[in-house]
Amino acid sequence: MRASGVGTKFIQMTADNRYFVDTNILLTACDADRKHHSLCHDWLKMAFVGNVSLFLSGQVLREYLVVATRKYSENGLGMKSEEALSNITEFRKCIHFLDETSGVTQRLLEMVGQHQLKGKKIHDANIAATMIDNGLIQVLTLNGKDFEKFKEVNVVQPENVPQ
Repeated sequence: MRASGVGTKFIQMTADNRYFVDTNILLTACDADRKHHSLCHDWLKMAFVGNVSLFLSGQVLREYLVVATRKYSENGLGMKSEEALSNITEFRKCIHFLDETSGVTQRLLEMVGQHQLKGKKIHDANIAATMIDNGLIQVLTLNGKDFEKFKEVNVVQPENVPQ
């Protein structure tokens, strides 16, 4: 079953083939010089043919745009805005978009208080809150430690391709 529609809850789909995509997966898929480029690119190909269902939020798109358009010398990809936007258009052909609703915001606030989060950890909590509010439990990421505090979230590394 394919998910569709902005802001739709995806609870009815089976959890074993649904993954929230962290920004680092998209950046790595677009940079042939990065270590896990092929693995990350393969995940996007699997989503395109329907073997897995990938999800992201506005936060991930914003983070992607920031890093993709930042100078390479400043740990970016050095893309022109048009190129980064074109990539997002392609991503959205195979990755479902989740809104950051008031439910997500409420869950985020609860998580910040519960875990006494500060600084950049709040970005990770927002991803976890978006996932949980939309019935997702798996995050595809290269930075598994970012999600250790959130017991409701299972980390999947790109090399762990589903069977």
